[in-house]
Amino acid sequence: MNELIILRDARPSRSDAVKNREQILKTVCDLIADRGVDQVTMSAVADAAGVGKGTLYRHFSSKTDLLEALLDADQHSLQERTLAHLRENPSEPLENLHWFLSEALAFVERNLRMLTSMDMLTPGSSVYHPAHLWWRQTIRGLLAQARPEIEVDYATDVLYMMLDPGVNYYLMIVRGYDVERVRSGLCKTCEQLLG
Repeated sequence: MNELIILRDARPSRSDAVKNREQILKTVCDLIADRGVDQVTMSAVADAAGVGKGTLYRHFSSKTDLLEALLDADQHSLQERTLAHLRENPSEPLENLHWFLSEALAFVERNLRMLTSMDMLTPGSSVYHPAHLWWRQTIRGLLAQARPEIEVDYATDVLYMMLDPGVNYYLMIVRGYDVERVRSGLCKTCEQLLG
């Protein structure tokens, strides 16, 4: 066995490094809200966060890494809320399905500019991402509980694709539908699929 293999350092991060990372992420959120995703640069983030570029690049090697970290935090929050909601309401699969679709759509709407700036604008491009595949699994599980007699996989895929950032960019930005109109259409489509 090669003893020269270097394993990733498992030591906990220093408290100042953790604070720097949190400050950087907060700063990115503020800059995106103020300027938009496309106008945020790594230099602007370092300056606004009050950290050196070396510190910034030690935490995040690129703007894409920064955006992925923001999305990851929001995705984890959605997953935790979903698991808690499903535990609290185990016998309500239809209600849980509508709740989950609304929460997932809110995630997409909240992060739409980041998602679409990360080359996810083409419909279907994000559906293979592991962070989103659990959405499909959740939808499928709830549909199978609620209506096992329908074609569950097809209904799952229709609803899952309606949460795609590229589709929602088209609906909300190109076509100009507000998020409530999109949410209403998603819920109506769900009802039609359920028969």
